Amino acid sequence: MKILGHVVRFIVTALVLMFVGFIVPQFEVGGFWSALFLALVISVLGWIIEGIFGRRVTPFGRGVVGFITSALVIWLAQFIVDDVTITMIGAILAALVIGIIDLFIPVGTTFSDASDKKRHRAKS
Repeated sequence: MKILGHVVRFIVTALVLMFVGFIVPQFEVGGFWSALFLALVISVLGWIIEGIFGRRVTPFGRGVVGFITSALVIWLAQFIVDDVTITMIGAILAALVIGIIDLFIPVGTTFSDASDKKRHRAKS
């Protein structure tokens, strides 16, 4: 069941990225498969950044640093994924829109799942 949850999470993230591409100027995603691969690349880059700098600096962190990191990760991901074009302004706007969408439709990450389990074990 855990793998199915990850698949659903990536599909929802890809749909969000396609929606963002529809409403944000200077943010273009070619199609569903590009959006799905973009979601995967953003997750991997976020995982790498978390491993190097810690949880507060990750795109999944809150605050200004997390917002800036999120925009930077989105902008960098365009160089890895074909059929995606994002300017820096587009990445900033996309990070803003994704943050707003995340307030209403929170999509957990593998990072938050692991940290929640660690916190739960520490309290027990």
